[in-house]
Amino acid sequence: MNRLAGVTSPYLLQHADNPVDWWPWSPEAFEEARRRDVPVLLSVGYSACHWCHVMASESFEDATTAAYMNEHFVNIKVDREERPDVDAVYMEAVQAATGQGGWPMTVFLNAEGEPFYFGTYYPPAPRHGMPSFPQVLEGVSSAWTDRRGEVTEVAGQIVRELAGRSLARGGDGVPGEPELAQALLGLTREYDTLHGGFGGAPKFPQSMVLEFLLRHHARTGAEGALQMAADTAEAMARGGIYDQLGGGFARYAVDREWIVPHFEKMLYDNALLCRVYAHLWRATGSALARRVALETADFMVRELRTAEGGFASALDADSDDGSGRHVEGAFYVWTPEQLREVLGEEDAEFAANHFAVTEEGTFEEGASVLQLPQGGGVVDAGRVESVRQRLLAARETRPRPGRDDKVVAAWNGLAIAALAETGAYFDRPDLIERATEAADLLVRIHMDGTARLSRTSKDGRTGANAGVLEDYGDVAEGFLTLAGVTGEGVWLEFAGFLLDIVLDQFVAENGTLFDTAHDAEQLIRRPQDPTDNATPSGWTAAAGALISYAAHTGSEPHRTAAEAALGVVKALGPRAPRFTGWGLAVAEAVLDGPREIAVVGQSAKDAAALHRTALLGTAPGAVVAAGVAGGDEFPLLVDRPLVDGRAAAYVCRRFVCSAPTTEMASLQGELGVSR
Repeated sequence: MNRLAGVTSPYLLQHADNPVDWWPWSPEAFEEARRRDVPVLLSVGYSACHWCHVMASESFEDATTAAYMNEHFVNIKVDREERPDVDAVYMEAVQAATGQGGWPMTVFLNAEGEPFYFGTYYPPAPRHGMPSFPQVLEGVSSAWTDRRGEVTEVAGQIVRELAGRSLARGGDGVPGEPELAQALLGLTREYDTLHGGFGGAPKFPQSMVLEFLLRHHARTGAEGALQMAADTAEAMARGGIYDQLGGGFARYAVDREWIVPHFEKMLYDNALLCRVYAHLWRATGSALARRVALETADFMVRELRTAEGGFASALDADSDDGSGRHVEGAFYVWTPEQLREVLGEEDAEFAANHFAVTEEGTFEEGASVLQLPQGGGVVDAGRVESVRQRLLAARETRPRPGRDDKVVAAWNGLAIAALAETGAYFDRPDLIERATEAADLLVRIHMDGTARLSRTSKDGRTGANAGVLEDYGDVAEGFLTLAGVTGEGVWLEFAGFLLDIVLDQFVAENGTLFDTAHDAEQLIRRPQDPTDNATPSGWTAAAGALISYAAHTGSEPHRTAAEAALGVVKALGPRAPRFTGWGLAVAEAVLDGPREIAVVGQSAKDAAALHRTALLGTAPGAVVAAGVAGGDEFPLLVDRPLVDGRAAAYVCRRFVCSAPTTEMASLQGELGVSR
C-alpha cells in the first residue's frame, strides 16, 4: 500500500499514485523493515528536480520494477526540502563513499537506519558504465540474503566513520582583517574575468559571496571587491540564467557564460538575489540593479505567492512542450519561427537580434534561451518593451511548469528580508505589505505557543517536521529586517523568541552549532554543517541574526554566541571563501560594529526622511530602529529625545554614539549614503 496520499509535501504527493508501496520517513517504516527482515530503500529528492522526475517515470511508475521493490524492500520516499536533516546525514555518507552526490539520492539501509549501499540516479537499463536500477535492486537484495554479515560490517563501519567526524570550533574569535583579506584574495583567484562569477561550469549565482564583496567594499573601500560583484551581477542579469521576459533567476547555468540555465526557479535563489541587486543599487545607483531587483521581487509575488500569503518553494524546470512531452525549459525557450508567429517578420528580426535568438539555437532542437548581450548599440526602449510584453503574453498561453506549493519557513524568511528592503528602497509599500503578510503566516501557522517552528506548511496546514537551525536563523533575519523597515517592534520581539531557542536548543558546549535541536529525532549522526551552499548554512544564518539582535538589544549572550559561531569561519573562510560567503559577510558586520541607528520623530511621517536615509546606509549589517520619541518599541529608542523639537538620528557602535543629527545630509555622510 502506498502511504503518501495524506502528506503535505508536493514532491511526495507526486509519488502517491506510484505502484511502489512508498512510506514517508517514520519509525513505523523501519519497524516494518525489522518485522519483514528486509532492507530499506531510501529515495530522496525534491519537486523541482529534473532527474528525480526522470527516475520516477522510468522506474517508480514501472509496474515490474515496483513489484520487485515492494517484495524485497521497505521503500521510503523523502522530500529533502522537508527533511534537510535526513538529506544531510545520508548525503554525507554518499559523498564519503562515492566522492560525489546529488539527487535523486538512492541509499539502502538496515532497519536501524545504517546505510550500506549508495547511489543517485540509476537508469532503467545499463548505460555509460552505470548499472541499471533493476541490477542494483537485485544485487542489494542478494547481498542482504546471502552476505548479511558483510552488509552489517559495512553499515557499522560507515556509521563509526560518520560519528568520528567531529567539527571543532575552528578558531578563536571572529575572522579579522588578515582572514578577510585572504578570503578576498582567494575569490580573486577563482574569479572569471571574462564572464563574471567564480569557477567554471556549471556556474552558480553565489549570492552570499556577492553580499560579502559588497560589505567588504562598504567597510574598506576595496574597489576590486565592488567590481567583481557588479560585473558578476550584470553578467547574470544579461544571461539566460535570468528570465528576460518574466523576471526571476533559474537555479544555475550549465555553462560558464550564463547562457543555458537549469530552468528550475527556486524561492531561495530569487530571495537572495533580489536582495543582492537591491544592495548593489544602494551602493552604486545602477539602473540595471534597480530593474532586476524589482522584477525579481515582482516575480516572487506574482508566481510564488500562495493564497495564504506565504511563498511557494519552486517552479519546475520541465513543462509540457505542447505535444504531451514534459521537456526541460519548454516554457522559456524560443525559435525564430515562434518569434515570427507572435511578432511578425520585422519585430521578430528585431527581437532575435536583441535577445540573441539564432537559427541554430543556443539550447536544444533549434531553440534559444533569451539573453541581453552587450554591444548591441542604442535600442528603442519603447519597442523593446512592446516586444517583451507581447512575448510574455504569448508565453502565458503555454503549459506552465509545475509549482511546489509548500511553504518552507527558512526560505520565506529570506523572502521577507528581500521584499521588505526592496519595498523600502524603491518606494514600493506593496512589497513591504507582502513581506508582512508572509511574516504573519509564519507566526500563525509555523510557530507554536513556545515559539518552536515547523519546517513547512501547505494550504495553511502545518507540516509534521520540526524546524531546523536554518529555519530559526533565516526567519529571525527576515523578522529583524522587517522590524527595521516598518518600525514595528513586535518583529524584533518575535526574532528574540526564535534566537533564544537557538541558544537553548542548537548550541554545543564549545560554541559550535548543530543543524537539529537537542530534542530532535536522533539520526545516525547529528548534522552539523557550517558551509554556505545554495542558501546560508543554518550556522551562519544564526550567527548573522544573533549579531543583529545583539546590536538591537545589547544582549551579550547573543553577541557572544554569534562570535563563537564565527570561529569556524575564521578557519574556513581563507581556504574556501566560495562556501563561507554569508559567514564572511557576517564577519564584516562584526568588524564594523555593527552600527546601531536610532531614528526618532514626533511621528513616523516626521521621521520618514531620516528613516529612509538610515536604511540606505551601506555599513555592513547595520540595524535600524525608528519610532516616536519616548516610545518603547525598540531598546535603541530609549533615552533618545528629539533635538530642538526636530526628528533626529543617533548612530552608535557597541552603544557608543556620535552626536545626534537632524540633517539628512549629515546622516548620509556618516553612513556612506549616495542615493
